[in-house]
Amino acid sequence: MFVPLSPQCWAPHYKRDIEGLERVQRRATELGKGLEHKADGERLRDLGLFSLEKRRLRGDLIALCNCLKGGGREVGSGSSPRVIKHWTRLPRAVVESPSLGVFKSRVDEVLRDMV
Repeated sequence: MFVPLSPQCWAPHYKRDIEGLERVQRRATELGKGLEHKADGERLRDLGLFSLEKRRLRGDLIALCNCLKGGGREVGSGSSPRVIKHWTRLPRAVVESPSLGVFKSRVDEVLRDMV
């Protein structure tokens, strides 16, 4: 059965909540065979996953792209300066993606290269 997560769970604001989610992710990724002794970032990379911070940024960038392409609410409502800062740093090929699907795959490539 699918139980939707509340925004407080997938986009927590409090440091203790973020640390708690990261602890769960860290423990879950340690269960993979051969991954238990690797560093957190290396485990995530090997599994093709992003950190909580990058997943949150990815979701915010996708929402902003959707707004700008006319698929969502007004631009600016919910677009924090943090997201705008990252948006302006995206390569032109990502920002000018012809569709939301292409944008998602291109932004994933950029996020994988981020430190």
